[in-house]
Amino acid sequence: MDLQLVTDAIQGDRRSIARVLSSLENRTLNLSDIKDEFPSIFTDSVQDTWSSLAITGAPGVGKSCLIDKILIDWSSKGIKTALLAIDPSSPRTGGALLGDRVRITAIDNEQYKDLIYIRSIATRKSSGSAPLIVSDMVEFLSAIGWERVIIETVGSGQSEVRCAAITDRIVVVEGPARGDGVQAEKAGLLELADAVIVNKSDISGASQHAGEIKESFELGLGQTPPIILTSALLGEGIEEASSVLLELEDTGRSKKAKWRERLLAHHERKILESDKLDEILHNLAIGSTSVESALKQLGED
Repeated sequence: MDLQLVTDAIQGDRRSIARVLSSLENRTLNLSDIKDEFPSIFTDSVQDTWSSLAITGAPGVGKSCLIDKILIDWSSKGIKTALLAIDPSSPRTGGALLGDRVRITAIDNEQYKDLIYIRSIATRKSSGSAPLIVSDMVEFLSAIGWERVIIETVGSGQSEVRCAAITDRIVVVEGPARGDGVQAEKAGLLELADAVIVNKSDISGASQHAGEIKESFELGLGQTPPIILTSALLGEGIEEASSVLLELEDTGRSKKAKWRERLLAHHERKILESDKLDEILHNLAIGSTSVESALKQLGED
């Protein structure tokens, strides 16, 4: 491990932070090794409050524009915030598309540039919306002084539930007039939400949709999460949303479901990072082994 590289990252050097995150993503560096060499930063980083927030929702609801406004508001309050934007992998190169970063203008503001860090991450082999290695990246960023880490997920429907495995809080962004069918499709994700933002409130149907979501929560068990109307385009509701998210409480509505996803995530990570995976997949493809045998081999790692 390059101790100087990690030291420079801890001291705030942006290039070094990027290289450490790349090493974690590529598995050429393990978080456990960093903890062994620099235990004090992880001890000091333990806080009573949460640090990571997943912002998720279907494509086109305005997640990126909304996050841009939140970054500006939090930066104006002196809060250091890192954004990890999960982008779909290129089927040819395996890299990130970097599509969402072009909508983030907050980093261009000279006044706030030292308080904002943005990084795109490819989904790669992850079956869910957020690659599991993101949890290590979040922990490292929190340890070196980033007070809040936002994860913007791909927005691919029910698989978004996996983001529960890597974050302290979950915010679901909805759009107006989404329809009962779509709402039912995403019910599993809404059940995990610590807050719901109905964006594009300047469009007809947004208030009605927010009311329908609130009614559905009130019919269920547990605490109803905050439901906020915003318009990232007009800036309406942004200040309220930023304040609510900054102090967002765990609703406790689905703790068992969240821990289930975390257990599944660790199990998936063990499989995906196994040295035997490629060989086992080859054997499965040619029919020389069974799924039961493959799982047994993977369990031996």
